[in-house]
Amino acid sequence: MFTSKIKNTPKGFPVFETNRLFETAKADTTTIYTLLESRPEGLSDVQADEKRKVYGSNEILHEKPDPWYSQLWSAFINPFIIVLLVLLMISVVMDIILAEPGQQDYKTIVVVSVMVILSSLLRFWQEFSSNKAAEELKNMVETTATVLRSSSGKQEVNFKDIVPGDVVYLSAGDMIPADIRILQSKDLFVSQAILTGESLPLEKNESPIIAEDSRSPLEFDNSCFMGTNVISGTATAIVVATGKDTYLGKIGKALSGKRPETSFDKGVNKVSWLLIRYMLVMVPLVFMINGITKNNWLD
Repeated sequence: MFTSKIKNTPKGFPVFETNRLFETAKADTTTIYTLLESRPEGLSDVQADEKRKVYGSNEILHEKPDPWYSQLWSAFINPFIIVLLVLLMISVVMDIILAEPGQQDYKTIVVVSVMVILSSLLRFWQEFSSNKAAEELKNMVETTATVLRSSSGKQEVNFKDIVPGDVVYLSAGDMIPADIRILQSKDLFVSQAILTGESLPLEKNESPIIAEDSRSPLEFDNSCFMGTNVISGTATAIVVATGKDTYLGKIGKALSGKRPETSFDKGVNKVSWLLIRYMLVMVPLVFMINGITKNNWLD
């Protein structure tokens, strides 16, 4: 259905998504409804449910926190804990296994064990509680858009329930719920700073672009993108792409992943690895000097 190609494909846009935006941007209103399998009176609830099964929820992919047991395990895997565990094993060998009967000393073992457990549990609890608080805060926020459905007319619909082909209404202060093609507009100005960094809002209208237009979709006058917001004016638009298929969705997918280390984490790891390298050099050296000078390799 979407076969034309655009010459200037911006980084972040999949080819199919660019073609779909280009096809709808150059088409007239009647053709747009045909391309997106929609109608001027909007989709029915049944059609919306069927499309949601095909395209998924209108949500940006984000990194989900690991299960608590995985976070607990990760709390024990860091250079600082490794240093303490090495000291613990050395203490077990020297103070218990090789000690004379009745001369075993458990003080070092107890102290180091407590340090390992407290340090790991404290790190685990901080990360677990912060992730839990972030998820609860995210669930408290619910963003809606005004959508036209043939079965129930205009209604407020949660962003995640919007599907391609939905007819949406926009006014000043609204966030664009998906990548859309404008059908009607009046004095519409949209800020795309979140995507392009432009400080000034851009005027948008419903006029089709010319077929030979080779601009980036972000520069189309009749297209708006998820995450941008309406500064002034009103508009009626139709949803072209949702969720992971939007331009913002592609950015979110590229940025999702493991949380980067903070400066504090880097500093702790740097010191810990320095101690490990120091131990790898000094322990064998001291062991050899002690054995050669005292003729007792186990003392």
